[in-house]
Formats: sequence, C-alpha cells, structure tokens
Amino acid sequence: MRNTSRFVTASALLVSVCWLIPIVLIGLSAFMPREAVSAWPKSLWPSEFSLDTMRFFVTYAGVWQSVLNSVVVAALTMVFAVVLGAPAGYALARYDFKGQTAYRLLIVMTRAFPLAILALPLVTRFISVGLYDTHLGVALVHTALALPFSILVSSSLFMGIPRELEEAAWTLGCNRVQAFLKVVLPLALPGMAATMVFSFVISWNEVFSASVLTLNNRTLTAFLFASLEESPLHFRFAGGFFLILPSMLFIFVVRKYLFSMWGISNR
Repeated sequence: MRNTSRFVTASALLVSVCWLIPIVLIGLSAFMPREAVSAWPKSLWPSEFSLDTMRFFVTYAGVWQSVLNSVVVAALTMVFAVVLGAPAGYALARYDFKGQTAYRLLIVMTRAFPLAILALPLVTRFISVGLYDTHLGVALVHTALALPFSILVSSSLFMGIPRELEEAAWTLGCNRVQAFLKVVLPLALPGMAATMVFSFVISWNEVFSASVLTLNNRTLTAFLFASLEESPLHFRFAGGFFLILPSMLFIFVVRKYLFSMWGISNR
C-alpha cells in the first residue's frame, strides 16, 4: 500500500514537472533581453532580466484591441456555457429516459468531431446571417466546444445534491422552477465555477475558429497566429506568456470554488 502511494505521488510530480517546464521557460524568455532570447547555448537561469521584451509586446499595434476581443468572447462563452449547460445537466441528473447513456456518449463524441470540416460551411453561413467577424459569432463556436463539458459537469453536480431538498421546497409552496432557482442552483454555483474556468480557458486559447471567422476583430490567439511568420522570436515568447497568464490567474481566483465543487459532488 505504501509503495502504491509513493508511485502515485511520484507519477503526479512527474506529470506536474512536465507541464510546468514549458510554462517556466516561456515565462523566463518573456523577461529576458532580446539578445538573450536568441542566444545559444542557453543557461537554466538567465543572468539578467529585462522588461524590454514585454514592453515591446504590449506597445505593439493591435495587441490591446485583440486582448479586449478575447475578453469579450470569453465572457460571452462563459455565460452561454452556463446558461445552456446547467439546465441540460439538471435534466440528465433528475429525469430518466430511454437512451440516456447513449445521449451522454453523443455529448462527448461531439468533441471528437474535427472543427476543420465545418470551417467552410460556418464561414458561409455566418456571412449570410451577419455573424462573420463578430464577437457573438466566435463566442457561439466556442460555446459549442465548451458545452459538452458544461453539461456533464453540471449533471454530476446536480446528482450530488439530494433530491429531498427539492421535495422539501415543493412542500413549502415552490414549483419545480422555483425549487431549482432557490435551492439547487445556489448549492451548485461553487461547482459551476469549474465550468466557467474551462469555458474561459477554451475560448481564450482557441485559435482555429477565431482565425477563420474573424478578419478585423481578431482575438489575441488569432492575432498572434496571423503575425507569427513576421514576428521576432522574443515577440512570440511574450505573446505566449501573455496567453498563459490570464488563465492561471483566473484559476487561482476561483480555486476555492473548485474545492467546494469537489465537496459537493462527493457527498
């Protein structure tokens, strides 16, 4: 038993290190002088730090507008994912119907469908309905990517909340909608933070649909991708760090709600 515990701990540490090394290297390179970024061989720890690389990035034309576009699209994606995913998850948790298992499997399988196949039909349809090169159009595609996770996580949360609480609310004069809004939803809100985090990260980091569906209102990822060939190496490291930082800060802020979700879903 003790050997198993040590193996699990060692495996977790190894995976954590593998994930952290690229983040640390990108962060260090973003604060190196321009000459040190391109120098070879590189040392494990830079001899000096400089804000020149980040200053060059944040003053580059179009960066802040693309950041604003990313924030707007990510906010819309979070709202749509929660508003659409929570009722669907509640229905899966509270109602039994034929084909429920197959329906859950189909929800997961939608994430396996290659988005590149839909690129041309999406662009054609979005142009015809006026959604091309808009925040709403990109947010709708990002919502479709985040919705399967939102539905399944919401379902697990609602299954962890005792049905007796809703029944008690019914006896006190609440209908199903009121019981959901006043009793179930407040208990699930901390857990919904996980859905919000995932939706934010998907929208913030997604590059394919944002590049295909925008021309002037590009998100940060699409803007960096469009300027990748002509941008210098230190600009790319600064852009990578700028992409990673908001997601890490967002997760840090809502971490206590993630812990609360774990407690709810394991009651």
